[in-house]
Amino acid sequence: MKRNHLSSFYVSLWLLFTAVILQAVESAKGKYAHMLFNELFEDYSNALRPVEDTDKVLNVTLQITLSQIKDMDERNQILSAYLWIRQSWYDAYLKWDKDKYDGLDSIRIPSNLVWRPDIVLYNKADDDFSEPVNTNVVLRYDGKITWDAPAITKSSCVVDVSYFPFDSQQCNLTFGSWTYNGNQVDIINSLDSGDLSDFVEDVEWEIHGMPAVKNVVTYGCCSEPYPDVTFTLILKRKSSFYIFNLLLPCILISFLAPLGFYLPADSGEKVSLGVTVLLALTVFQLMVAESMPPSENVPLIGKYYIATMTMITASTALTIIIMNLHHCGSEAKPVPQWARVIILDYMSKIFFVYDVGENCTSPKREKEEECKLEGDGGCQRRHKEVRSHLSNKNDDYHLKEKLNGNLNKSHGDHGENVREIVNCCSCYKMLIKNIEYIANCVRDHKASRAKGIEWKKVAKVMDRFFMWIFFIMVFFMSVLVIGKAA
Repeated sequence: MKRNHLSSFYVSLWLLFTAVILQAVESAKGKYAHMLFNELFEDYSNALRPVEDTDKVLNVTLQITLSQIKDMDERNQILSAYLWIRQSWYDAYLKWDKDKYDGLDSIRIPSNLVWRPDIVLYNKADDDFSEPVNTNVVLRYDGKITWDAPAITKSSCVVDVSYFPFDSQQCNLTFGSWTYNGNQVDIINSLDSGDLSDFVEDVEWEIHGMPAVKNVVTYGCCSEPYPDVTFTLILKRKSSFYIFNLLLPCILISFLAPLGFYLPADSGEKVSLGVTVLLALTVFQLMVAESMPPSENVPLIGKYYIATMTMITASTALTIIIMNLHHCGSEAKPVPQWARVIILDYMSKIFFVYDVGENCTSPKREKEEECKLEGDGGCQRRHKEVRSHLSNKNDDYHLKEKLNGNLNKSHGDHGENVREIVNCCSCYKMLIKNIEYIANCVRDHKASRAKGIEWKKVAKVMDRFFMWIFFIMVFFMSVLVIGKAA
C-alpha cells in the first residue's frame, strides 16, 4: 500500500514539474514573440512591394479551395461560391534568425500590418467591393508569408441551356493583380487545379473538375503583360429533380393527347380533352421559361414542349374535322368509291373497326340473323308473291273475266257472293299500294341511315388511324429526348 502511494506521489510530482516547464517555455516564447514583433515592424511599411531591388519580380503563389456552391442563377448568369483563397509570398524585410529568439520560427499577425498583393476576381459580378477579410497571416523566419482568407464570390458565368436539364456548364474564376503588371508581381499556380478535398456536395450540381491555367494578357491600355490564373469549374446538373417534376409529367400528358381520338364522337369531350392538355403543357412551358435566361438557345425540354403543343394543336384540329365527318347526315353526299375501298374495306380491317353488332370473329352475324328471320317468315314471302302477281295492270281484268265466266256457269243464287269477292280483291289491291308506299318510305329511310352510318364508320376509322400515328410520334419524341440526355 505504501509503495502504491509513493508511486502516485511521484507521478503527480512529475506532471506538475512538466506543466511548470511548459508554462515557462510558453512564457519565454511569448516574450520573444513580442520582442521580435517590435523589432520587425519598427521601421516597416506595408505600402510598398517588399523587395530589395525594385526591378525584381515578386512571385505570389495562389491556391484556391472550393468549399461550396451556394447558388447558380441561370437567368442572371451568376455563380455564387464559397472559396478559401491561399496566397503566399516572400517579404524581404520580415526575416530573422530564429536562434536569437529561442528557436521561434513563425508568428501570426494581422494581415493589414504587412504588404498584401491586390489580387482580385476579374469576372466579379457583385455590387459589394469591400476589402478582403482581415484574417491573420503566418509569418515565417525566412520571410515567407501565408495568407488564408475565406471569400464568398459572385462571378459571371456564361450559361448554355441548350440541353437543359441534361446540361453541363463551365464557369471561369479569373484571379489577377489589379494594379501590378507581370514585371512587378507574377502569379504562380500552387496546383494544376483547384482543391476539391473539402467540397460540400451540392444538391443540384456535380463537380467534374476545376483545372487551373495561367494566362499572360497584354491589354490595349498598357504595353506590360498582366498575368492571371483562370480556374475552370466544370459542373454537371443533377437532372433527377427536373425529370420527375417537369419532363415526366409532360410525357404523361402527351400520351393523353392521342387518347382523344379514342373517345366516342357522341361524348362531346373530344375537343375539350385536347384543349385541356394544351393548357396544361402551356403552364409547364411557362415554368421552364421563367427559370431560363433569355437567349437564342432554346432548352431541350422547351423544344419538347413546343413539339408536343404543336402535335396537340394538330390533333385538336383533326378531331374537329373528324367530328364533322361523323355528323354527316342524310343530306350529305355518299361516301366516294375510293374512300369506301381504302377506308371502309382495308383500313377498317387493319385497325379493327366494325359496325354495330360486329366483331373481329363474325362481322356478318347480324346479316345472317336477318336472313334467317326472313326465311322463317312465310307470310312475308306470300305477300311478296301476291304483290308481284297483282302488280301488273291486267291482273284485275283477267280476274274479272274469270269470275264472269264462272258466273255464267253458276247458278243465279251465287252471283252476290262473286260480287263480294271482286270487291274484296279491289280492297286488297288498295292495301297493297299502301304497303308499297310505306315500304318505299322505309327503304329510303334505311338508305339515308346507311349513308350516315357509312360516314360515321369513316370517321371512326380515321380516329383510330390518327390515334396510332400520334402515339408513335409521342413515343419517338420521348425516346429522342432521353437519347439526348444519354
